[in-house]
Amino acid sequence: MDRFRLDEEVALVTGAGRGIGRAVAHALHEAGAAVWVADLDEESGRAAAEEVGGTFIALDVTDSAAVDAAVARVVAEAGALDVMVNNAGTVRNTPSTETTDDEWRAVMALNLDAVFYGCRAAARHMLPRGKGVIVNTGSMSGHIANRPQPQAAYNASKAAVIHLTRSLAAEWAPSGVRVNSVSPGYVGTEMTKAGMGNEEWRRAWLDATPMGRVGEPEEVGAVVVFLASPASSFLTGSDVVADGGYTAW
Repeated sequence: MDRFRLDEEVALVTGAGRGIGRAVAHALHEAGAAVWVADLDEESGRAAAEEVGGTFIALDVTDSAAVDAAVARVVAEAGALDVMVNNAGTVRNTPSTETTDDEWRAVMALNLDAVFYGCRAAARHMLPRGKGVIVNTGSMSGHIANRPQPQAAYNASKAAVIHLTRSLAAEWAPSGVRVNSVSPGYVGTEMTKAGMGNEEWRRAWLDATPMGRVGEPEEVGAVVVFLASPASSFLTGSDVVADGGYTAW
């Protein structure tokens, strides 16, 4: 089981103030990593950092210069960045014909642009070292079109994240940097719970999931630990779908 350990590794997790990101921070900490928690919300981010004995960074991941600075700070203060988890994201359930340009760009800026900024900033440090792992949060929505709710922008952004992950993995593998993604299904985060307040959506989501339940953030955190650890040393460009079987039908 030592291959699942991350002792003496340094990890940075974006969007780690709540939900999946917070669970990922806990999972990496439990695996032995020193965790840096990045979030736009200072209150929840600081609380998460305190829970894992880590360090908080206030960060707007849609600001590429800020992302570069955050990675530079981690490297300067911790000595290295071994694991980068690009997790921050958002969803808008607006019918496509009613989606404004600003709404479209807001989703793409956070779900796709920010992931690229995080990958790029981490790789600039990892590639010269010849080692490092990047894990991006995709979604089963990058493989299927959800129903009954409209969310074309979200689905498109997550499909792009999955293919960006493959592209960067192929580009950086010769230099020893692995890039993978995890694609959760419906997980019991605040975002999902809000959607489940709509009984039509809740019933449709659960009926379409063979396991008949939503996942727990901790179940996604465990997948991220696997992808970040030596246990997955021959995986790069992979997307691990953790959806309770939703995409199996």
